[in-house]
Amino acid sequence: MNDSNIPVVPSNDDARIDLEAEFRSSNIKEVLDKLDSELIGLVPVKTRIREIAALLLVDRVRRRLELSSETPTLHMCFSGNPGTGKTTVAMRMAQILHRLGYVREGHLVAVTRDDLVGQYIGHTAPKTKEVIKKAMGGVLFIDEAYYLYKPENERDYGQESIEILLQVMENNRDDLVVILAGYKDRMDKFFSSNPGMRSRIAHHVDFPDYSVDELLAIAKIMLKAQNYLFSPEAEAMFREYIGRRMKLPHFANGRSVRNALDRARLRQANRLFVAGRSLAKRDVMTIEPEDILASRVFQEGETD
Repeated sequence: MNDSNIPVVPSNDDARIDLEAEFRSSNIKEVLDKLDSELIGLVPVKTRIREIAALLLVDRVRRRLELSSETPTLHMCFSGNPGTGKTTVAMRMAQILHRLGYVREGHLVAVTRDDLVGQYIGHTAPKTKEVIKKAMGGVLFIDEAYYLYKPENERDYGQESIEILLQVMENNRDDLVVILAGYKDRMDKFFSSNPGMRSRIAHHVDFPDYSVDELLAIAKIMLKAQNYLFSPEAEAMFREYIGRRMKLPHFANGRSVRNALDRARLRQANRLFVAGRSLAKRDVMTIEPEDILASRVFQEGETD
């Protein structure tokens, strides 16, 4: 953490700091408000992020009061199914860390195994170090981090990348925060096989799946952002679509909703083109039931 910009309050029992004023001046409220507006639901996640922000704010105040304090360990694990907002929350976490002075730049570098692990001897270390170099001063987000470890393959180079990451997470924790992400059960198995990695993770945040109502609300926000809307009948149909799709394989929460809306817009455009009539603005904006019902989820019970 960079202490050079933090004014020091003389250490005596009468020294006082207005924590609310510190909160306002840090500008993290703006980031937390964005998190609330961007993501439907996820109350446990938002609560945990606010708790971490409060911890860091109080730690900063303690430093101003010259109370001895080591930089908190900030490496994190975000566990949950795909499409539950892990990357978005990681971006906002990077901004919070930056505004409170725990990272220099506040940028997010998102990677997977392919960005870190090489295909031959001598290839992994340069790849991993180059990614770390780009992430320094910010947050390194490693999605599906468990794929770094493949014990069944003796010739796999993932362990080399893990060893480099462990060293950097310990020695450079005042200049880099690492967030590991993935399915909860696989992350638990990964940590049990890599106790050194587990010991460096201070915060575990579980991302729950969305409910049908939450996914419908997300869909309406996505449509509004692109100047589309559901007709009342189409909204009811899409609610039924979500309920059916959630029971099928490879469901990815918000990501699956986004893909379904892309296909609905495609069907809407084709429907309007085939009709060959003059169109009002409302016609071009509105998703109708037939644009949803044509999905294979209704026709065959398959993923669309």
